[in-house]
Amino acid sequence: MLAAIRIQAPASKLACGAGESGSKLPHSRKVAMNFAKRLSFPVYCLLAAACSLPAAAQEPHVVNARMRTLSATAGLAGAFHSIESAETGPAWIGYAVPIVPGNHRMCCNGSISDFSEEGCGRCRLEDRQGENGGRSLNPGDERGVKLESPLSFLVLYRATAGKVLKIRTFSPECELDAGGLPLIWLTEVRPADSVAWLSSFVKDSEVGAGTEGDNEGPGEEGRLSNSALTAIALHADASAERALEGFVAAGQPEPLREHAAFWLGAARGRQGYEALRRLLQDDPSEHFREKAVFALYVSKEPEAVDAIIGVAHHDPSAQVRGQALFWLAQKAGKKAAATITEAIENDPETDVKKRAVFALSQLPKDEGVPLLIQVARTSSNAVVRKQAMFWLGQSKDPRALAFFEQILGQ
Repeated sequence: MLAAIRIQAPASKLACGAGESGSKLPHSRKVAMNFAKRLSFPVYCLLAAACSLPAAAQEPHVVNARMRTLSATAGLAGAFHSIESAETGPAWIGYAVPIVPGNHRMCCNGSISDFSEEGCGRCRLEDRQGENGGRSLNPGDERGVKLESPLSFLVLYRATAGKVLKIRTFSPECELDAGGLPLIWLTEVRPADSVAWLSSFVKDSEVGAGTEGDNEGPGEEGRLSNSALTAIALHADASAERALEGFVAAGQPEPLREHAAFWLGAARGRQGYEALRRLLQDDPSEHFREKAVFALYVSKEPEAVDAIIGVAHHDPSAQVRGQALFWLAQKAGKKAAATITEAIENDPETDVKKRAVFALSQLPKDEGVPLLIQVARTSSNAVVRKQAMFWLGQSKDPRALAFFEQILGQ
């Protein structure tokens, strides 16, 4: 019966809701849910039960692995300790948890990006030296276009002699090659347990700007910390917000605060935006506020632009105001241009005016070049006029050339 129902209303179109609590459902899901509600009560209950199955029930696509399953109902830390006592050699340990809304695609190189038409292919977890290679064996293997984002993601740990050395995240459709190692798949993992366990790998002094696989990023401990923090940010669970807000709190090391702030903007939606807005208003660290502006820039919340404009107007630090102007330029639009030109006219700091002129040069040419010409013509500040002329010269725009010819001909 369930198979027949899936033909009429694919399960992927039903509003199962994993990881989307409190968010608006896409139109396609609303239509599917209304369809499901018109079914008979027993059938609707069957669908609801199928939708409510935990993400951990989904096993990964794995090849070349000695795979076994283990329940984590007694707690994730206890399950890991049990595995560590049984496995003396290298092994992979993994599970699935609900993921935050968004088109997150995590594949072989560890990057996170939007879904594309290219499939994930097969990802090799081990290279020839037995380390975490993460290279694609079949980069041309396509698994079809993803019509909807997944409801879960995979968290994998590479452990040797009882010590976790690698943490990796993957989208569920990726096929993983474990290189002949054991892979212990944990079922019934509670998301809050996962966040707490991952938090134990976030070393305050080791988090850095690099990512796993970087040649010039942080060391091994730093990569482990970064990977753990990334995985925490993707959890569709309130405990992830609490963990990130703890890592970003005043008193924590600056690199950790900056990394956590980025993920508040990039992955945590409305709650992440609200946390960043409060931090930009109240945090005493000028350096941190400067970095937090970028975190606000990557937020997809519609009010983020207005919040950056507020920073550009009101932050007590000239450095932070200038940084806000730079990121406003990347957003473009009439609001951004108006705020940047206002800063050129009214900000009391010449350094901020200079950065605002640079921000104009970052706007699309049809917006930025006319404004630069206007500044070069009318600004009463000689430094600002010189800066505008410099960036007009860099633009190589015909309008800039015509302006220079006019000035030289006077």
